[in-house]
Amino acid sequence: MFGYRVPAPDEAMLISGGRRGLGGAPFRVVTGHGKFVVPFFRKTRFLSLAMCESEVTETCVTKQGIALHVRAVIAFKVGNDAESIINAGQRFLSDQDQMSVLTGRIFAGHLRAIIGSMTVEEIVTERQKLAAEVLDTSKTEMAKIGLIVDSLQIQSIDDGDTGYIDAMSAPHKAAIQRQAQIAQAQATQAAVEAEQEAARRQAEYARMTAVVKAEYSAEVDRAQAQAAQAGPLAQAHAQQEVLDAQTELAQRQALLRQKQLVSEVVKPAEAEAERVRILAAAEAQRMKIQAEAAASYDRVALDRMLIDQLPQIVKEAAGGLAGANVNVLNGADGLGEIAAGLVSQGLTILDSVRQNLGGQESEGNGSERPRDNGLLQLNARREKKSDDGPVDVD
Repeated sequence: MFGYRVPAPDEAMLISGGRRGLGGAPFRVVTGHGKFVVPFFRKTRFLSLAMCESEVTETCVTKQGIALHVRAVIAFKVGNDAESIINAGQRFLSDQDQMSVLTGRIFAGHLRAIIGSMTVEEIVTERQKLAAEVLDTSKTEMAKIGLIVDSLQIQSIDDGDTGYIDAMSAPHKAAIQRQAQIAQAQATQAAVEAEQEAARRQAEYARMTAVVKAEYSAEVDRAQAQAAQAGPLAQAHAQQEVLDAQTELAQRQALLRQKQLVSEVVKPAEAEAERVRILAAAEAQRMKIQAEAAASYDRVALDRMLIDQLPQIVKEAAGGLAGANVNVLNGADGLGEIAAGLVSQGLTILDSVRQNLGGQESEGNGSERPRDNGLLQLNARREKKSDDGPVDVD
């Protein structure tokens, strides 16, 4: 837009020709925004706020009277506040390059003054202290011209041909050289020890290798010997296992045979003996029962036989009288008495036979008795009477 001006971010726009600025300054300061400027009636100029650099190379004399060539670099700029911009604009707006020249001269004077109050040792060893003192002493003057210093760096310090700094550094150099020699000696010793350790390790490795080889060779030989003996040993073990199996089989067969003998001989013999004993006991019991039954049966049978034979006995007795000379006195009554006597005699004989059988049974159950004992005695008596002649019957 016509008449509207805007300063760059690192610039300050100075407008003159109108109202006065801050503090009675002949221009107004505009930063960070635009401003409408009436053409022909107002005039605008721009002051750089960018960082500037100034280099100082100065020969300074120390407190000890030793000349030192010092080189320093100063980084500065125009301050951002309106007062600093006004101060700098009034001094450097026409020739802004003069800011670096003037800053260098200001710092050169302060650098000579500060170095003149210090020794070479302090300057060399405390460069930061030197820079801080220079900045502190130059701050007021720099603020008057609207500049601020961001940093001051001492680039180099040289004493020329005097050799003071070298002499000052000689003890340190010697100490450093000594330390370097010690370090070198230690390094050499460490290298030798490392070589010795390496040689020892190599020897140890060689020894261990030889031992391992020997052990391996012995193990191979032992394995070969075991392999050579494996066949006979396996055969011997197999034979031993066969013998053990045969022995166990023989023992089992003997035990089985023993059990078979027990089951085939002993058990049957015991069973047979038990059977014989049981049969003998049963037979004895049977014979006892039979003997008792036979004795009872014999008595019954004998009684039955005697009863059955009683008529025959009487008949035989009567027959024996047939040839006898019998005188019957009473006729029919006498004959009846004779018959009654014969029957009575037969009954007497029957009782006698029973008594004889009872006495024989009391003497022993197993002894045999003649069942016709009574008949034999009767016949004997009859024959005897027939031989003696006629029998008188009462």
